[in-house]
Amino acid sequence: MDPIVQRSLDTFGFAQVIAVMRQDAGAAASFGSLEPAVTDLFLPAPPNAAAAFSVAPRRPPPPAIRQFPRLGLVVGYVDPEGASALEAHSQVEDVQPAEPLSLIRPVASASAAYTPRVTWGIRSIGADKLWAKGLTGKGVRVGHLDTGVDAGHPALKGRVTGFAEFDLFGERVANAKAYDSDEHGTHTAGTIVGGKIRGMAIGVAPEADLFSGLVIEGGHVLLRVLAGMEWCLEENVRVLSMSLGIRGFTPFAVAITQRLRQQGILPVFAIGNEGPNTSRSPGNYPEALSVGAMDARKRVAAFSSSIVFNRPEEPNQPNLVAPGVGITSARAGGGGLRLNGTSMATPHVAGLAALLWQAKPDASVDEIEAALLGACDPLKKDDVSRFGRGLVNGPRAVAQLLGS
Repeated sequence: MDPIVQRSLDTFGFAQVIAVMRQDAGAAASFGSLEPAVTDLFLPAPPNAAAAFSVAPRRPPPPAIRQFPRLGLVVGYVDPEGASALEAHSQVEDVQPAEPLSLIRPVASASAAYTPRVTWGIRSIGADKLWAKGLTGKGVRVGHLDTGVDAGHPALKGRVTGFAEFDLFGERVANAKAYDSDEHGTHTAGTIVGGKIRGMAIGVAPEADLFSGLVIEGGHVLLRVLAGMEWCLEENVRVLSMSLGIRGFTPFAVAITQRLRQQGILPVFAIGNEGPNTSRSPGNYPEALSVGAMDARKRVAAFSSSIVFNRPEEPNQPNLVAPGVGITSARAGGGGLRLNGTSMATPHVAGLAALLWQAKPDASVDEIEAALLGACDPLKKDDVSRFGRGLVNGPRAVAQLLGS
């Protein structure tokens, strides 16, 4: 039994868990058809004590069990008997605690000054050189799970193809109009697909199709994020940009990240803003493409997380770095905003992945990731433990992908 699950069972008499279904059951299988039904092993309603963890009262109460067919997950509460039965079930691959996720907040914020040119971040990864070759991300779907997006911002008008808001319990809000509950989402979205702010080009893949899910503010964030991932799978996105996680290494989402990849999504996740010898899950998994932040001097930002794991597969995290200091992008409500953080670096890589997929639409997730990692320049003034492969180079990544 997972020690976190066991501790909750010992302390409260119940635990909220994620049951990961075996792959042979099929990520798109109907869980209602399982015999004996896995859902019968969960408690029929959230325990009364669990109400203390809820952000807001709700009538009617939230469902006790949530199923995510494409991810192959069931989330709910179990007592000790149910937890043991789940672990022993022939169709359950693993039982993990439902861990809390949080936004990776920027470390600095300022109003942005505009100049009629391309941002330094776009230039540093060579995305503008790819635009000159007709690669703008056109036709590539990019998922964006964040605080939402201001789709009415002049730099984002016509660029938000899909929007979904998920409520405090991870249920989709009917007929929700695109908006940003904070300012983080509009900024990261602008770096992926934004046009121009007073002449300044801010988006790496300005003609990609953005599918933005509001999953972070308030409520049980894990259920909201899982629902957002499920939605991204429904919408057949190719890249998922996500700047949130759990501090430290916790394996609860390894299977989830693997299943995103298996179903054609490249998970591009921020590594965190807590500095050296730190990281966040799921960004620190080998299955994710983890992104750290660098500045315009080609130095790793002091806040950018990095760690070396004692494991054979991808011991150095992050995998690579991208521009994350002094990044100008769209501000919710209009105008521009300059932010620092690995959250700002991550959408640069997500946008670049969209350009690569436009160049080779039939490429696999592994091929796109290999091209990005194989086209990095080491940062000569920093230790390799801080930057992984280095600064990603867009034109070289495309050349490697196309074998030219």
